[in-house]
Amino acid sequence: MSALEAARISPRSAAHAGARPQTPLAGGWVRQGAGEPPIIALVKDHLNSAVVAGSLMLAALALGHRISGPMFAVAAIAYGMALQFMTKPRLDRADEPMDWARVLRHRTIEWACVAALLLLVGHLLEVAGHFARSVMLTWFIATPFTLAGAHIAARKSAARMMRRAVAQRRQVIVGANRIGCELAARLREEPWLGGFAGYFDDRRVERLPRECRPTLLGHFADLPDYARRNTVHVIYVCLPISGRPRIRRLLDALGDTTASIYFVPDLSPFDLMQARFGEIRGMPFFAVRETPFCGMAGVLKRASDLAFATAILPLVLLLSVAIAVLVQRSSPGPVLFRQRRCGLDGREFTVYKFRTMTVGEDGDVRQATREDPRVTRVGRFLRRSSLDELPQLLNVLAGTMSLVGPRPHALAHNEYYRKLVSGYMLRHKVRPGITGLAQVNGLRGETRELEKMSQRVRYDLEYLKNWSLGLDVRILIKTVRIVLADRNAY
Repeated sequence: MSALEAARISPRSAAHAGARPQTPLAGGWVRQGAGEPPIIALVKDHLNSAVVAGSLMLAALALGHRISGPMFAVAAIAYGMALQFMTKPRLDRADEPMDWARVLRHRTIEWACVAALLLLVGHLLEVAGHFARSVMLTWFIATPFTLAGAHIAARKSAARMMRRAVAQRRQVIVGANRIGCELAARLREEPWLGGFAGYFDDRRVERLPRECRPTLLGHFADLPDYARRNTVHVIYVCLPISGRPRIRRLLDALGDTTASIYFVPDLSPFDLMQARFGEIRGMPFFAVRETPFCGMAGVLKRASDLAFATAILPLVLLLSVAIAVLVQRSSPGPVLFRQRRCGLDGREFTVYKFRTMTVGEDGDVRQATREDPRVTRVGRFLRRSSLDELPQLLNVLAGTMSLVGPRPHALAHNEYYRKLVSGYMLRHKVRPGITGLAQVNGLRGETRELEKMSQRVRYDLEYLKNWSLGLDVRILIKTVRIVLADRNAY
């Protein structure tokens, strides 16, 4: 499931719509590039970066400016940012039609985020004035179009290479079982990997899944000779780890071939979240649940929070002052409502909101309801329009919250729901947000029924599994569009 799909459908509705459920074989964690031609891997990894850096050079030359050392430095920084943060081009299904307007829109959003980070760095280092504005403006405007054009050209070239790869590369699967059938279906959907020849299995034909029987090539003992005679390039071993002696014998026999061998573990019992492989001094391990903000992704997330919050704060300053005056006059009490919430890694923090009620105890588990007598007249408007959340920009700047993420709940709510909703505490693998995937899918306000809270948690976990900077931007845009029309917050 892509990040864009996650922004508009729920995990449950995906199953109803016929979407393939995420399994351990999904491309979300399998190392991209396994078995693909080197030139395809090179283009996928570096196309965006090369276009971004090259566009800057071309803009400077076109406007008659000399390419200086500082400009090379900017190009190198932009190259690294694009390499780390921009979505790789989809070249694996080059023969399928694509909505190029959508591609241009997504590249524009991603490039705008990278450009904003570059401007922020330039401003902080006080070097932005050293570059010609005409060159920078031309670069910022032209890059999304050059990216889209490069993606078109790359896909056309990949389509030709893919047709040759299907004819040249032969793949087989050891183990005609459920996981093997699932892998075969995915291999057929990824023709750039080569052609799928069939299965090898020692069981009787009647014990095999029906969809595997027509392409059964033989028993395990037949595989080494078949691989030599037919120049098999890739062998996928889909056997349970309990069959280690049998796998060991098979690997020894295949040592007389040139085929690449991949072991495909059955990880379907696990609910994977940002799953990935790693190693500690040569000992491999597999991460089942991890935060999406490891490494540079965490830097990007925090930098984007700071950039957006810093840009928004001056725009809402006068509005915040006016709201503070109205809150002060609406009822006795402080302007700001402070409450302890559960944040990153389950640590407590203090969240700030404009006060909308006449009372606000930390331990009160009651959520606001429609026509709640505790809500003031000004507070009702603030809650419906989400303007009461504006002080949380201070939480974002302080690092206790993010602009986008799972909404933080009161401590009493946390203790109540963590016992009732499976996976509830996993949403605290990231900083809580002012808005989130659940909120833009209609789950704002009161969660009177347990099923509604369960739906919120499902959306939150889907966000963790599919995070990207583009998804954050789309959630922010959708939030702005729906808050005025939403009637679920009160």
